[in-house]
Amino acid sequence: MAIYALTGFSLVSLLSFGYLSWDWMKPSLVADVATDPMEKPLPPTFTRPPHIIFILTDDQGYHDIGYHGSDIQTPTLDRLAAEGVKLENYYIQPICTPSRSQLITGRYQIHTGLQHSIIRPRQPNCLPLDQVTLPQKLQEAGYSTHMVGKWHLGFYKKECLPTRRGFDTFLGSLTGNVDYYTYDNCDGPGVCGYDLHEGEDVAWDQSGKYSTFLYAQRVSKILASHSPKEPIFIYVAFQAVHTPLQSPKEYIYRYRSMGNVARRKYAAMVTCMDEAVKNITWALKKYDYYDNSVIVFSTDNGGQTFSGGSNWPLRGRKGTYWEGGVRGIGFVHSPLIKRKRRTSWALVHITDWYPTLVSLARGNLSNVQGLDGYDVWPAISEGKESPRTEILHNIDPLYNHAKYGSLEDGFGIWNTAVQASIRVGEWKLLTGDPGYSDWIPPQTLTNFPGSWWNLERLTDGPRKSVWLFNITADPYERYDLSEQRPDVVRTLLMRLVHYNRTAIPVRYPAENPRAHPDFNGGAWGPWASEEDGEDWEGSREPLKSRNKKKKKCKICKLRSFFRKLNTRLMSNRI
Repeated sequence: MAIYALTGFSLVSLLSFGYLSWDWMKPSLVADVATDPMEKPLPPTFTRPPHIIFILTDDQGYHDIGYHGSDIQTPTLDRLAAEGVKLENYYIQPICTPSRSQLITGRYQIHTGLQHSIIRPRQPNCLPLDQVTLPQKLQEAGYSTHMVGKWHLGFYKKECLPTRRGFDTFLGSLTGNVDYYTYDNCDGPGVCGYDLHEGEDVAWDQSGKYSTFLYAQRVSKILASHSPKEPIFIYVAFQAVHTPLQSPKEYIYRYRSMGNVARRKYAAMVTCMDEAVKNITWALKKYDYYDNSVIVFSTDNGGQTFSGGSNWPLRGRKGTYWEGGVRGIGFVHSPLIKRKRRTSWALVHITDWYPTLVSLARGNLSNVQGLDGYDVWPAISEGKESPRTEILHNIDPLYNHAKYGSLEDGFGIWNTAVQASIRVGEWKLLTGDPGYSDWIPPQTLTNFPGSWWNLERLTDGPRKSVWLFNITADPYERYDLSEQRPDVVRTLLMRLVHYNRTAIPVRYPAENPRAHPDFNGGAWGPWASEEDGEDWEGSREPLKSRNKKKKKCKICKLRSFFRKLNTRLMSNRI
């Protein structure tokens, strides 16, 4: 039998704060207002393709938005969501690269070879060049396409860059995380470089500008210079609220009463991002785009709880296949929506945006084979049933195999040591090691001296490698039904077998020393030529600059700290 243990707080204490009394079936604390077609006329049929603004935030936790009961102020996001359609059955991937690759290709990561981890700065790897991307399809439909923000889909060749994958313009970073002001990124001791690019050039002149403001300003400039009579697609991939935790002081001051320092800085970053979205929305209205626009808001994965994020009341965190890692914040705001001001429980996955947006743009999908996404616009706009009934969260054959998994535990058809997860209807199955599995209330609950993240933990008695949950009835994943419903377990394992047969080999090459920024003038950027294959290996060591002081790798120190922290957490499991 499962044993629940609270460290430093009782369950009664949590209830007294109202955190466990949150009604899952009424997730919005902002009242939904049903729109009666008899009271207001439905929006007119599209007379021309709509302008599309896709906003993706980085590491924003499920709890970290006002309408999910957060203590963080997000008035713009709350208003846009309240006036549009909130997606409360919306799924993303647990880490950066997989979510971005599935958004851009409309395919599960097992179908692009990116099913393991992320693309690292020194890997000769990128989004497969044979994939036709979302912006390329929109270009075919006559759209002007622009990207602002974080790419994180590989850059070892110029062919991998955003401007070669369908975007007319690009301002942003190529790697996974950079300093918000200096745009430096360290990928190991002494392996540091500048990472802010304008098109295919290094944007040295933009250093010192806070990225959230810089990106919002660039969106406004794009809108000001473009004609609203011509369709435009802008992909805004904010760096916020990924580490490092940096924000202008005036935003931190708003949260000075928060005892947890990480949470305080994180909250400031979320509110700053919210104001950036406000400025983007204002620009859409100022330059006459708004009335024919569709704004999509999505997070890329769950929040990182030891960096200030919160996924409460969901289980788990970023990097895990528990709901806290894969259930995202999502909403659509548009004057073109037929049934506004409501919450949708239609099942939606990040792969669905590809066919949905291409269809909205009146693009051609007939020549695109093998998409895993569905056109969910009728479900969003009209409240119709979602065409999606299942989601493959992932199958990762390279992730550390679970110690207690076996083919026998998988009825002889699936090795349960392999990390995998799938949802079919109301059922969700996990095998292998799904990742850190605690429930972590918002960090502002107390000022714990030390292990505030150990608040509520779970052990399952004998070591496990299979979990089954009825997500509709048990969205917090507290009641494992794998032993009670072996029939359902077997059915979902068969679905994993089906998907695994369609998987392509994992693309995860070794890091190459030639990628060192010292070979590229001190900046991260393409380092392989067109003739170099993905297995090309350089032999030179990075050059030492006599004129530069060796940079201190603050990010490297943080990574080392979090690795040690995670080891400590796992070794102390109850």
